[in-house]
Amino acid sequence: MGWIKYPKKLICPLLPPAFWLGVWQVCAFWVDRRLDGKGNELQLPYPISVWKALVHLVGTEEFWATVLTSLGRIALGLTWGVLIGAALAVLTCSSRWCDRLLSPAVRVVRAAPVASFILLVLLWTGRNTVPAVISAMMVIPVVWDNLSRGIQAVDPKLLELAKCYRFTKIKTAALIYLPALRPYILTALTTATGLAWKSGVAAEVLCLPEPSLGQRIYYTKYYLDIPELFAWTAVTVALSMVLERLLRACLARWGRGWGT
Repeated sequence: MGWIKYPKKLICPLLPPAFWLGVWQVCAFWVDRRLDGKGNELQLPYPISVWKALVHLVGTEEFWATVLTSLGRIALGLTWGVLIGAALAVLTCSSRWCDRLLSPAVRVVRAAPVASFILLVLLWTGRNTVPAVISAMMVIPVVWDNLSRGIQAVDPKLLELAKCYRFTKIKTAALIYLPALRPYILTALTTATGLAWKSGVAAEVLCLPEPSLGQRIYYTKYYLDIPELFAWTAVTVALSMVLERLLRACLARWGRGWGT
């Protein structure tokens, strides 16, 4: 019966995308009929048109330079956001005055519209710097909130035990805090990655650094190249999903190591 299970394993992951591609094809056909075949590509192109545009893009050096540059900018912002958010969590949990001074600022960053920060940062820095800064700013509150809750949830009895055995701060962090913070770190990083990616690309659309995914998305809209607009959007979404899955796999593997 193994030959029956294998098609099921293959069909189950493919069925949802096949269904939505079918919905897309039907909607594009309906738009095409409604416009009598005139201007369909300007509203809702067929999947095959988007696929052709995507294949053409992937075959160019400019495509890979654009993707790698955007990945580098957003990864830099993500890294700084995680480091600053973790440092703020430690400070606000270890000092009441730090909590009173820093927590309101972090909450303001979390509540303020992303577009406002993009425009402000664009006034203060160069346009090539904006995506990294915005990604970091959007990541900081997520990391701070998750790690703060994790630090506060650490068992006080374990901390008392560490004091009795005169653990150093590094040993206490490695043996008590890191295992206790594991689920909070996993949640913070997976959430922060998606948020950094979306906010970073949004910043690229508004400030147009060169080269960047956001710049290509803006220009395709500006020149009404809708199939290419769909293709760049598909690339952006696919990269976000791939990065999130890779991060989850890496963190799960490292997390198993913490428990050993």
